[in-house]
Amino acid sequence: MSIEEGKKAPAFTLKGDDGKTHKLSDHKGEKVVLYFYPKDSTP
Repeated sequence: MSIEEGKKAPAFTLKGDDGKTHKLSDHKGEKVVLYFYPKDSTP
């Protein structure tokens, strides 16, 4: 998925490494940077 700079992202929920659920809507009005990386030992 790619989003053009300045456009709103669609609502989504992700599970973090800490086991907690994180919702984009919890950060409404804040600037958010998402960084995705492969899990260790993946091809």
